[in-house]
Amino acid sequence: MKILVTGANGLLGQKLIALFADKEGFELLATSKGEKRYSTHASFIHYKSLDITSEKEVSEVMGSFEPEVVINTAAMTNVDQCESEKEACWDLNVKAVEYLVKSCNEAECHLVHLSTDFIFDGEDGPYTEEDKPNPVSYYGESKLAAEKFILENSSSYSILRTVLVYGYTPGMSRSNIVLWARQSLLDGKAIKVVTDQWRTPTLAEDLAFGCFLAAGQKPTGIFNISGKDMMTPYDIALRVGEYFKLDLSNLSATDGSMFSQAAKRPPKTGFDISKARKVLGYEPLGFEEGLKVIEGQLKK
Repeated sequence: MKILVTGANGLLGQKLIALFADKEGFELLATSKGEKRYSTHASFIHYKSLDITSEKEVSEVMGSFEPEVVINTAAMTNVDQCESEKEACWDLNVKAVEYLVKSCNEAECHLVHLSTDFIFDGEDGPYTEEDKPNPVSYYGESKLAAEKFILENSSSYSILRTVLVYGYTPGMSRSNIVLWARQSLLDGKAIKVVTDQWRTPTLAEDLAFGCFLAAGQKPTGIFNISGKDMMTPYDIALRVGEYFKLDLSNLSATDGSMFSQAAKRPPKTGFDISKARKVLGYEPLGFEEGLKVIEGQLKK
């Protein structure tokens, strides 16, 4: 099976590369802007620089590689940046998806597209796939617009919604809540973490496996792919500190009103993942199991 991955330099993209490197029966084209940041010795994994906001580049790369599945992990995910750079956000999160859908339809190719819990307002979480979206940020609006375009125009698609992805890979361009909490407590920094937001944090390896399942099965529809533990950011930081046996005296609880942020955050999202379990066979690790995975990677 020939698979094209966008956003291959990101955390999820790199986890997908590592996952497919251990599988047989695939030819993978990893794409991202600029030079590749991952490393693999798998001869069937190739890399090509691709700007998916260019319709011409998308068409040319899709036409030359002729994939059977496209896994779109590329997006502008910095919520506050999306609020201040709306045009760039829309170009990457919506227009690029339109180009991918068009090329996938022409190639009779299945699209696996990553979406987010931020399409919801957070007033009634956790959410199922059938709950009505109501985004409270421009990031959420852009991701919902992409979903709507796919639902209305794609001939073969799986939309995978996820929540607060965490994990580790060498040379990361962005941190995440688990690595930030661990490093801050290691450094003895005083950190205030909110208790009035709820999420089901998702290990990057679990999300990559969800993408793998969708690519292999090509199910049509929307699937919630997240962790199974509902937690506040404060809970996350506390459990990170306890797992890594760090001094917790610098950790304190607060609420979102203490922070000035460009974009509004939904208070309680999180996902019911029963559909993904039943249809795809998806089963995520528990949060402590995810920390054990990260601990092993950090030791290397």
